[in-house]
Amino acid sequence: MLAVLLAHALAAALAPVGVRLLGRNAFYLFALVPLGSLGWVLAHWGTTVRSHTAWAPQISMDIDLRFDSLAAVMSVLVLGVGALILAYCGRYFDRGEARLGVFAAELIAFAGAMFGLVTSDNTLLLFVFWEITTVLSFLLVGHYAERAISRRAAIQALLVTGAGGLTMLVGIVVLGLRYDSFLLSDMLATPPPDGTAVSVGLALVLVGAISKSAIVPLHFWLPGAMAAPTPVSAYLHAAAMVKAGIYLVARLAPAFAQTPPWHLVLLPLGLATLLLAGWRAMQVHDLKLVLAFGTVSQLGLLITMMAVGTPDAALAGLTLLVAHGLFKASLFMVVGIIDHGAGTRDLRRLSGLGRRAPWLCAIAVTAALSMAGLPPLLGFVGKESALGALWSADVLSDPVRVAMLAAVAVGSAFTVAYSIRFVWGAFGVTANPDPSMRWHAPGPLLLGPPAVLAVAGLAGGLGASAMDGWLSPYAATLPGVLDTHLALWHGVNGPLVLTVFVIAAGVALFLIRSRIGEPGHPRLGNADRNYDAALRAMDKLSLRITGTVQSGSLPVSQAMILGTLIVLPTLMLALGTRTGVELRLWDSPLQAAIGAIMVAMALAATVLRNRLASVLVVGVTGYGCGVIFALHGAPDLALTQFLVETLTLVIFVLVLRAFPAEIAENQATAFKVRRALLAIGVGVAVAVLAAFASAARHSEPIWTAIPDAAYTIGAGKNAVNVLLVDIRAWDTLGEISVLVVAATGVASLVFRSRRFGSAPRAADAPDYDPDKVSWLPAARLDDRRERSMVLQITTRLIFPTIMVLSVYFFFSGHNAPGGGFAGGLIAGLALTLRYLAGGRYELGEALPVDAGHLLGAGLTLAAGTATASLLLGAPPLSSAIIEVTLPVLGHIKLVTALFFDLGVYLVVVGLALDVLRSLGARLDKELV
Repeated sequence: MLAVLLAHALAAALAPVGVRLLGRNAFYLFALVPLGSLGWVLAHWGTTVRSHTAWAPQISMDIDLRFDSLAAVMSVLVLGVGALILAYCGRYFDRGEARLGVFAAELIAFAGAMFGLVTSDNTLLLFVFWEITTVLSFLLVGHYAERAISRRAAIQALLVTGAGGLTMLVGIVVLGLRYDSFLLSDMLATPPPDGTAVSVGLALVLVGAISKSAIVPLHFWLPGAMAAPTPVSAYLHAAAMVKAGIYLVARLAPAFAQTPPWHLVLLPLGLATLLLAGWRAMQVHDLKLVLAFGTVSQLGLLITMMAVGTPDAALAGLTLLVAHGLFKASLFMVVGIIDHGAGTRDLRRLSGLGRRAPWLCAIAVTAALSMAGLPPLLGFVGKESALGALWSADVLSDPVRVAMLAAVAVGSAFTVAYSIRFVWGAFGVTANPDPSMRWHAPGPLLLGPPAVLAVAGLAGGLGASAMDGWLSPYAATLPGVLDTHLALWHGVNGPLVLTVFVIAAGVALFLIRSRIGEPGHPRLGNADRNYDAALRAMDKLSLRITGTVQSGSLPVSQAMILGTLIVLPTLMLALGTRTGVELRLWDSPLQAAIGAIMVAMALAATVLRNRLASVLVVGVTGYGCGVIFALHGAPDLALTQFLVETLTLVIFVLVLRAFPAEIAENQATAFKVRRALLAIGVGVAVAVLAAFASAARHSEPIWTAIPDAAYTIGAGKNAVNVLLVDIRAWDTLGEISVLVVAATGVASLVFRSRRFGSAPRAADAPDYDPDKVSWLPAARLDDRRERSMVLQITTRLIFPTIMVLSVYFFFSGHNAPGGGFAGGLIAGLALTLRYLAGGRYELGEALPVDAGHLLGAGLTLAAGTATASLLLGAPPLSSAIIEVTLPVLGHIKLVTALFFDLGVYLVVVGLALDVLRSLGARLDKELV
């Protein structure tokens, strides 16, 4: 199963290159990927295959896959139809179609994501694949991004299904915590625990299911998504993505079908969807919209059957699911061919295509017969089974069963009616044909994929007994006895009589179709207006809130944030349960003295008018914090604090060069009591909250176990560094990612254009004279009167020493104070010294490398360690110890976390270089 996922990921990565080289013919090559994966599915049919790969077991995020009977059926639809859709794309798109390579990559990736979704045993992993399909659906629906209707449809689908997915995530977490497991197999093997938590969690999960499968009232996004290219409609919105919600309901039914919210949520919504969308399918005139509303209607029937909770209903629902995937994907492809050949999808303009395209007509009629539920197609077998399952559903009360039978019969009559309407409108002869309608006959490669699906629907109906053997294993997992089996003929019985009524009623509805016209402002079933109204209301609410709390004034915005920091935590502390607080003001008088100095410097920063003096006194508070760290026995923190404070001071000084030395009289602000009270309130609130938080601990603090864990897990004596590069390496990876983004943002603001390129070297300067003697290569560009000979000589002498010290701290950090972060800061200070002594050209001499390359290399190296350990079968970012004995060096122990630390080192050096180039060298050029 992992191989199938990796194959689709690799194919998606190669798709743009393949389309560029082979054009649209590359689709045939890439169709082999889902086709080959389908071979794996068929080879393992009837077996249960499990796969477990550790990822982040502490948070239950492991890659747990499970292939069983339900996953097998869904995989056949996902991969089989996916392969045919890719083959269909090979002739559907014109040569030279824009963004075709990206489209191919997204379509292949979607097939892989759907396979991952239906085989996920871990519900958190299922959610990941669920949201991947949401994002890919957004991209595929919005393929024609230049069209406003495509953009609207894509955003609408993203908002509805994305919001449903996030709601589902909350339900997954609730159920996982209640079951003490996030594995579906564990949930299905255990009776649901008592309590409202399970009901609430299940209801939230069902919200995600109905949003994905376009169930009322969240159905409106699917007809809008018809703005997508026809292959997307045929795959995502007929055979694959919209089945995800149905699959989830089917997966949970064996364990949850008898829980309180199950029938209450699913049965009414499913039946309402069946009837409402069936009615709308009789009103629209676009062939794709007819199929779209028909799809919504059929999804309502599918979710109803899966929600009944009996084995017979489950078998019928699974049969309908397979039949629907076959005939609806085929019909969508037929519509794509009609659109290409005739230039229109309006059934009021189409006329006489039955004579012009007899093979296409035969394919459409065959698929439409299955959609209408007529023999001998698989749709008939499924519809008969559905009526029979409802007829004998003893889990439902008699009034409910009768009402459901009536609703399904009426909805099926609508299905028959719009099936006839589709065929007649597309291929019949109208009284007043449109003389401007053209026709371009499709080739066999374009007709092949829909023909295969139509024939498969016919074969499934004729081979109903074989289908029963393939589908009944899932039905047997539901509680109860499987009383019926799939067959093309069950004799004369109640469901057959009801089927005759359905067909007759459907024909009657077709004959009076002109009376079921679409009103000018439809209210029934048209949720677009409600969607737009909801968006407008949210926009107005957000504008009012933003206008209230963010007036555009920076002081007001800061006051709102800081006021919230004071009020909310203090209020919760006052209302909640508190423990006693014991304060120890200091361990030695030296700490009190340093604290007093820090307070004095903080107060001085508020009254000084010289900008440089203000920065220096603020820096003293930072250095004082480092001294306190050192006094408490934390040399690593103290070293980092000193280095960060020094580099920050340098950055401040570089920026202040562009400002006047003193704050002007007209810019000075008088003492304001409210600001002073706010500042005091924040300080007091933070101190009080910290005291109570420290006193609220009842268990042994984790820090007592960190030193031993650092040595046994990370093979290092420096607990701080081991935490950063091993135990909590995920945090560090996120932090350096933020550093890279921050560096990019600063450079973008300063450069206002491309920042890429190495710093200029001395030889690039127009007035460079190589014969001049200088202590530094670029210093000879400066006028002698502006040179600092002492600084240049000092820099020339100590720069190599500082760089050696940087490397030393990097290598020693695992067992002594230092590490990649500290080493990188020291290297950054060395570069700063070179810049101060020699100017902007000296940076190019010191490190003739683009800062962006250093940042990218560091982030890639750090992130690559996660992938490397995963490929070796270990959890991501886990360390390994390599011990060797060399002739001269002796016994050496190397921890692979060193490579992660090297990535941190490069990111910090790149950040320092980027800051020096943007705030130093760039400002030098601007000021000159």
